[in-house]
Amino acid sequence: MPSRGDSTGGEAARKAAARGFRHNRRERSGPRSRGAHPHRVSPSVPLPYVRLAALYFGYFVYIGAFAPYFSLYLQSIGQSAFQIGLLLSLMQLMRIGAPHLWASLADRHGWRARLLQATLAGALAVYVGVFATTSFLGLFLVLAGFAFFSSATMPLLDAITLTGLRNRVERYGGIRLWGSIGFIVAVLGVGWILDRIPIANLLWILVVPLAVTLALTLTLRDTPTQGGRVHEPVWPLLLRRDVLVLLAANVLMNVAHGPLYAFFSIYLADAGYGKTAIGALWSLGVLAEIGIFMTAPAWMKRFAAVDILIATFALGVARFALIAWAVDSPVALVLAQVLHAATFGSCHVASVALISQWFPGARQVRGQAVYLSAAFGFGGFVGALASGAAWEAIGPQWTYTAASAAAGLGMILLVRHAGLLRHASRSTA
Repeated sequence: MPSRGDSTGGEAARKAAARGFRHNRRERSGPRSRGAHPHRVSPSVPLPYVRLAALYFGYFVYIGAFAPYFSLYLQSIGQSAFQIGLLLSLMQLMRIGAPHLWASLADRHGWRARLLQATLAGALAVYVGVFATTSFLGLFLVLAGFAFFSSATMPLLDAITLTGLRNRVERYGGIRLWGSIGFIVAVLGVGWILDRIPIANLLWILVVPLAVTLALTLTLRDTPTQGGRVHEPVWPLLLRRDVLVLLAANVLMNVAHGPLYAFFSIYLADAGYGKTAIGALWSLGVLAEIGIFMTAPAWMKRFAAVDILIATFALGVARFALIAWAVDSPVALVLAQVLHAATFGSCHVASVALISQWFPGARQVRGQAVYLSAAFGFGGFVGALASGAAWEAIGPQWTYTAASAAAGLGMILLVRHAGLLRHASRSTA
C-alpha cells in the first residue's frame, strides 16, 4: 500500500528546514559572478497553485481509499495474511530504487511534468489488471508494475511544486495540506460507502481518483532548466556513523509500522469494528499528524532533534503495545491513533531536518532520497513482509507486540548514540 511517507510529511520537512533554506539563500546572495545582474531572476511560469493543490487532493484521495481498505479486499478474495503482507510490501519495495530512476530521468532531461503524466498513465494502465485476476501471482505482477510507475508520483509532484515556489517555500504547506484533506475525505467517505456495498466495488472506486489525477497533470507544462550542476559525491556522508544510526533507527520505526499499514483494518474488522469506524480511526491519525506539522516550527526551535526522536520512539513502544492488547477499547485505540502524530509526524520532521542539515548544497536532494528509500522503502518493505509472516505464525497481538519491540530497539539505538548525534548536529549547524 502507499506509504504514509507519501502523506503529509513533506510539508513538515520543508517547514523544519526553512531556517537552513534561508541561511543558504543568504550565503548565495553575496557577490555575483559572470556578470549576473543583482536583481535579475530567471524567467518562470506563474505557479498553478489551484491545479497543484487539486493534484495533491486527487492523488491522496486515491491513497486514502487504498491504504485502509485494499487489504480488506485482498482478504475477501481469499488471500492469506502472508500473501497480503507480500503484495502490499511491493509498494515499499519499489520505493527503494525506482524513485531514483525517475529522478535521474527528470533531472537529466527536464521532463518533470511529462514524466509525471507518463508514469501516472502507466500506473493506471497497469492497475486495470486487478479486474482480470484474483490469483496471487496475477495480483503480484499487477501490483509490482503499478508500484513501479506510481513510485514516481510524489517525488515528481513535490519537485514541480517546489521548483515553482522557488524562494517561497513557506507556501508549500498550504498546497500540500490539500493532500491530507483528500486522504481524510476518502478514508471517511469510502468507509461509509463500503459499509453499504460489497468490498469488490473498491476496485472501481480507486479508478476515479487515479483518472482525475492523470487528467489534472495534463494541464502542467515543463519549465526550462538553466545552468549546469556541480556533482558532489554523497557516499562519504552516508558512511558517517551518525548518519547510519539515524537511518537504522528510521528503518526500525518503519518496520514497527508494517503491521499497522498492512493489517490494521483487518485487525479492527476482526474485532467487530465497522468500516465507518475503521475509517474514522485512520482519519484521526492523519488529523493528529497535521497538528504536529502545523506546530513544527515552534517545537523544532525549542527541542533538539535527537531528543524529539528519542521521545517519539518511546511513544512508539506504547502505541503498538496499546494496539496489541487493548483492541477492544475504543478509547485506547483513539489514544493509539493520536500517537501517530509522534511515531510518524514528529519522527519524520526531526529526521528530515537532520538530513537537511547533514547533506548541504547539491547533496541535499540525494540525501533526502536515500533517507526516504531506506526508511519508507526498505523499512516499510521489511515491516509489511515480516508482519504478514508473523500474523499467521504468532497471531495479531504478538505481531503488534513485536512492532512495539522494534520501536524499542530504535529508541535504544538513539539513546546509546545520543551524544554522537548531538555533536554532529552542533558541528554542522
